[in-house]
Amino acid sequence: MSLAEKIRDALMYAVVELDEDVLGRIEWARAMEAKSASASQGSTASLAVLDAIIENLKIAKERRLPMCQDTGLFLVFVDVGKESTVALSALEAAIHEGCLAAVQEAHYRRSVVAEPVFARKNTTNNMPPAIYYSLVGGSDVTIQILLKGFGSENCSSVRMLNPTGGREAVIKAVGEIVSLAGGKPCPPIFIGVGLGGTMDRAAYLSKRALLRDVRIGHEDEQYRRLEEDILAHVQSLGIGSGGMGGTITALSVAIEAEPTHIAGMPLAVSINCWADRKARIVHKEGEDA
Repeated sequence: MSLAEKIRDALMYAVVELDEDVLGRIEWARAMEAKSASASQGSTASLAVLDAIIENLKIAKERRLPMCQDTGLFLVFVDVGKESTVALSALEAAIHEGCLAAVQEAHYRRSVVAEPVFARKNTTNNMPPAIYYSLVGGSDVTIQILLKGFGSENCSSVRMLNPTGGREAVIKAVGEIVSLAGGKPCPPIFIGVGLGGTMDRAAYLSKRALLRDVRIGHEDEQYRRLEEDILAHVQSLGIGSGGMGGTITALSVAIEAEPTHIAGMPLAVSINCWADRKARIVHKEGEDA
């Protein structure tokens, strides 16, 4: 099977089924709201939303229909092993071919415009994907793709925090961004937080954070605790599933951080709705691109 075919198949799966880590968090949220439903009207309403989401996922899987009408924009992260001999031109061609085939063979809504301000003419095929390339160790090429819906993307934000603000400033800023979003990004949500670098790097990191298996916390204990504290703060906002109130607003918080300038602390928050659709393809050295 060619790389383009692998990408096509992964994207045809991702638009109709969630990975186990994501589905597990939705089921966890339902269990939490069920415990609180007898004492909270908000939890009762949120429980109904979660039941509808789970039923929706069942129908999508059975009928091979998209789980959400917004099938998103292809946001592609390509980690290229420094010892890989595959040509970047071949990789990019395979990505375009695989994405286009998925759109044509699955029920993707056509949601991409050719330029953002004036005519905003629809490209009619969801092309082109947005692609980031990074160099990593080894000889494999790993391609990770987010189907990034824009109900949640429109609620994402960047803040340039005071460099002396510390962890409390980070928690407060994420809480403000989520509070402002309210029910618009279709909670319960997944939250990617990027810290460090520059404004644009923080935004990039916040998207990379959404790629992580949500069952796995940050490898650094300090950042893992910060993830947990942000999640607890977001839950305290009481937004709940569908913005109906309740105990669970977010399903996961993931942080990616890198060095930054002494004068700044860039922070970016990328929000994903419950339909956290991801595809991952590993291309081994020697395989045909």
